[in-house]
Amino acid sequence: MGDRSFPEELPASDAPDLIERLEALSPTQIDQLPFGVIAFDPDERVTIYNNHESEFSGIDPRRVIGSNLFTEVAPCTNNYLVAERYRANDHLDERLSYVFTLRMRPTPVELRLLARPGASSRYMIVVRVESV
Repeated sequence: MGDRSFPEELPASDAPDLIERLEALSPTQIDQLPFGVIAFDPDERVTIYNNHESEFSGIDPRRVIGSNLFTEVAPCTNNYLVAERYRANDHLDERLSYVFTLRMRPTPVELRLLARPGASSRYMIVVRVESV
């Protein structure tokens, strides 16, 4: 039998209440999600870098936990499209098509930027766009 502390269903990347659902998940559950989850604190230090994102990027979470997301981990997001949206908004739920370029060949992704007052973290959700 499964662990009864797990929710009946893990959230999808497009769940309308995703930030609330992420806040309720354990690190083990976040690692089971089929999309990338990067959480960071108000100082922009990475607190969660889940297994999916680690496999996708090729970066071990132990290398990035505690590092600045926008200057050390993903400087290709340190711009007005991504980092500045977090800096300018306490409440954020925006989706955008993006291309990661650091440490990998240009890779199209869909980002979901999440923040809300009172949340323990801000979240960047990363869904790889499959090539056709």
